[in-house]
Amino acid sequence: MYRRSLRQRVAIAFAICVAVLSIAWGLAFFAAIRLSEDRVLMQQLEVAAKSYPRLSMNLSGYDKVASLPASLQDWAKTNPAEGLYEFEADELHVAVVTADNDQQKAFVVFDVAGIEAASSEDWWLLLVITGAVGTLGMLGFGLGIVVMRRAVAPVAQLAKAVADIDLEHLSVEDYKRIGSSRFGDDEVGLLAATIEKTLERISAFVARERYFTSSASHELRTPITVITGALELLEQSKLSEADVKALDRVRRATLEMRTTIEMFLCLARETDDALYDEQFLVAPLVSNAVDLQRHLLCHKRLEVEIEPLANPCVSGHPQAFAIAVNNLVRNAFEHSHSGQGPISIHIKERELFITNQVHSAATGDTASEASSSQGYGLGLGIVQRLCERNGWSFSLHVDEKSVVARLSW
Repeated sequence: MYRRSLRQRVAIAFAICVAVLSIAWGLAFFAAIRLSEDRVLMQQLEVAAKSYPRLSMNLSGYDKVASLPASLQDWAKTNPAEGLYEFEADELHVAVVTADNDQQKAFVVFDVAGIEAASSEDWWLLLVITGAVGTLGMLGFGLGIVVMRRAVAPVAQLAKAVADIDLEHLSVEDYKRIGSSRFGDDEVGLLAATIEKTLERISAFVARERYFTSSASHELRTPITVITGALELLEQSKLSEADVKALDRVRRATLEMRTTIEMFLCLARETDDALYDEQFLVAPLVSNAVDLQRHLLCHKRLEVEIEPLANPCVSGHPQAFAIAVNNLVRNAFEHSHSGQGPISIHIKERELFITNQVHSAATGDTASEASSSQGYGLGLGIVQRLCERNGWSFSLHVDEKSVVARLSW
């Protein structure tokens, strides 16, 4: 349980990291300064010890140019301004001052021979300082990672809990994996509670959907089966011609009702009993759809031309494919008028084309009328949804003379 919000925890973590790094750098610089001081004093003491018992004086004062060391006399004659000067070649440091009594320049010379470190020692010291700085930088980086990781740990836990949920196969208990009670009352806790409630609603919806489809599948198919059996019994009895026509209409209506039920159940199911990988031929399904819908052409002088340019085998859901083809064939039959030319169906390796004419000089029909919402209605919307569910592609091309429905897989 966290007492502070995520924003406050991140800010505190950043402040702690900066404070620790600042203290570490301060201690490092302080140690370097003390080390330098000790080093200079030890070097000076070492030089004095070597000249014992006669102690050498490193500091010397000169009030005349002629008394300066020979190497500095030419420089002193140029009347240098007050300040500090360094002569590396001679290992001398010179301070130029003005005497109080006569405003004459005076010189304080500090001989650092034997006190300053050699160049090799400088390089080693630079290497040590670089190593220390790099080590502190790595420690600071590691500390930052640890501190920030602890600060955002609730976000990582929530992300892992969400990632462990299989969104393709939600169960009723999946929402409990979030465990919003593990998080505090901060932003992460609010997000976890919202996700948990959302998944709970989705899980409940999935449970209702599965119950509905399992129940509706039986309850809706049973009356259709009873009606079909009754029709078969009636066919065995002696019927008049009018009764036979009425019986045919009932049979067609029953078949359409069965197709509609199968279609909507297919769209309503979250899963389809693992039938997506079944292999089936396209040509038999197309021929069956034409036979089922041929009654729509009884009073129309139209021909249906099926051209199997290939005999493709499709992997997917055969029932969904049959429903899509039935809808396309029925639309083509219903919206074709007598004398408008044949309805052509082309079966290719990866495509199915259904073409019918929509313009005729005798009837005056136009493509815009045929392609209206009342013309094609719910059928094409169902075909589009079936194609999206099964990874197929559907398109409808309308021009002034024809309508071409294309189904590819």
